[in-house]
Parts: sequence; structure tokens; C-alpha cells
Amino acid sequence: MRVGIGYDVHGFGPGDHVTLGGEKIPWSQGIRAHSDGDVLLHALCDALLGAMALGDIGQHFPDTDPRWKDADSRVFLRHCAKLMQERHWRLVNADLTLIAEAPRVGPHRVAMQAHIAHDLGCEKDRVNIKATTSEGLGAFGRGEGLAAQAIVLLAHANGGSNGH
Repeated sequence: MRVGIGYDVHGFGPGDHVTLGGEKIPWSQGIRAHSDGDVLLHALCDALLGAMALGDIGQHFPDTDPRWKDADSRVFLRHCAKLMQERHWRLVNADLTLIAEAPRVGPHRVAMQAHIAHDLGCEKDRVNIKATTSEGLGAFGRGEGLAAQAIVLLAHANGGSNGH
């Protein structure tokens, strides 16, 4: 078994939507990011990569590479799923937390969960998505952006511990 944690943050910028968990959510602002700025998927990718001891999302998809400009973060997640499959890891569970005053994720939670489960090739009940606010404190409390954290548990399909 392996555990990985991930964290990501992006500030708001010009735009009319944010993408969270692969779901495009209409919003009064966009996200300042090289890719689509999906903090939930970025944190999840970092957690998966960390559990496999394969670095972080920036090593696999550097923001200096023009190929990833405005990229759909689900591409990043599918890459992590491929790495898991190649190394015989399977997701036991993923727990993701959005930290933001808004937008609210409740109406989009089921769709986000479905996107993530589909991309990772697992059952939806292995993916939990929740949200919290900063109670008006700090940059997130002032509504300046979004943050997310993720933790994952992976199990090796062969029962081994090295994942190779």
C-alpha cells in the first residue's frame, strides 16, 4: 500500500468559468493558470504521482511547455492512470477537498466524481469530493482564488510493495 498527498492553488483572473474535477462551472471569474487550472485534478495528480514516487505534476507537464497551455487537466489525470496501470497500482480511495468561499461544488459533485472515476478506471465510490471555506480569513476567505488538497491510497495489484 502507498499513500500520497497533493495540494494546488490558483488565483482568480479574467473569465466566465472555472473547471473543477473536470467539470466546467459557470462563474464570474476564471483561473490564472497555464493549463485549465483545475485545482482538484492537479492536487489529485500530485497525490497519485507522490504515492508512486514519480515526482509531481510539474515534472510531467511543465508550465514552460507550450503544449500544456490551456490544457484539459483530465489529460494529466489520464496520464497518471496510465502510470498506475503500467506499474500495477490500483486506487483504493481518493479524498479531495476544495478550499474556497465560492463557487459551491455541491451541485457539481456527482459529475466531478464521475469524471474522476472514469479517468482512473474505478468505481465512483472510491472518490470523495468535499469543500470547505476559510471562514473569511486570508486570500481564499477574500475570494482571491481556490485551493485543493488530495490524499490517495494505492494498493499494488500483485501484493508487492515496490510497484514495479
